[in-house]
Amino acid sequence: MPVTSIDKDVQSLTLTVHAEFPVSVARLWDAYLDPRQIEKFWGPVEYPATFTRHDAAAGGYSNYHMTSPEGEQFHGYWHWQEVVDQKFFEVIDGFANNDGSPNAKLPTSRLVFTFDPLPEGTKLTVTGTYASAADLEQVVAMGMIDGTRSAMSQIEQVLIDLRDYAQNFATEAELLNDTQVRVSRLVRGTRQQVWDAHHDTELVKRWQYGPDGWKMTKCELAVGVGESYLLWWAPDDGGKGFGFSGKILERVEGHYEASTEQLEGGEEMLGSGVPGSVNQLTFTSTTGGTLVTTLVTYRDKAARDAMLATGMADGMEASYARLESIL
Repeated sequence: MPVTSIDKDVQSLTLTVHAEFPVSVARLWDAYLDPRQIEKFWGPVEYPATFTRHDAAAGGYSNYHMTSPEGEQFHGYWHWQEVVDQKFFEVIDGFANNDGSPNAKLPTSRLVFTFDPLPEGTKLTVTGTYASAADLEQVVAMGMIDGTRSAMSQIEQVLIDLRDYAQNFATEAELLNDTQVRVSRLVRGTRQQVWDAHHDTELVKRWQYGPDGWKMTKCELAVGVGESYLLWWAPDDGGKGFGFSGKILERVEGHYEASTEQLEGGEEMLGSGVPGSVNQLTFTSTTGGTLVTTLVTYRDKAARDAMLATGMADGMEASYARLESIL
């Protein structure tokens, strides 16, 4: 078992986990920063986790929930404080309400994840510091120690099963629930390069110009929160085009952006009155490149299925392949 010890210190108000893994620091680091991977071991065996946001950048947030065997969900969040690549990261860890907002009635802790190389692997140290002895005792009474052992017992198998994750450059669409789709693509390029390619008008025109026989005719990007954008495509034969419009809701420069999205035109594809979505775009540096994660939240299952039926994931893959060719 990877966990070597879990130490509670009532004097320093800390709970410290020591664990060792037979993989490189880079491999273990990527497992924690990739939402597709961390959710396979963050929750105890009987309470699998789902991450709907995972910024992995100072000032950003992570939102997740664990689901019990009976289907009940328990929500939590991280507020990212500091990240030093492949050395350590620090977050404020707390419980959340069902809407993702912090639950002020339950304790928070300051978690520091430290990654140290060993001759044949990596030592991981996770230190949680609590505000009071009462908070520390409360989380222990809630099963924190046993839950941590259960969760970490899954990491080794995850690292084996997902050994080639860093080499998977295909676009992957996952159904998280009836209204949410998570689309992931590892792009060969630095985080700043990939961020710029999504926010520079001339660069966007070079890789998001649509399928063969189409061209992008409008590319009006938003600069700040509350501003609007409009992207429009038209066929070369002069037929009717379509586009997407929306507003920026939140932005962590260089790492995260949330926006609304509404289909304009396109009635031939989806019919009239198609509801919009909220898109959350995250850029994460990994050893293989930059992981671009898009979480799309639709109004209902019908809207989700209608958009997927258009070949959305295939279209995104074609665009990302073009993007890599210009970086």
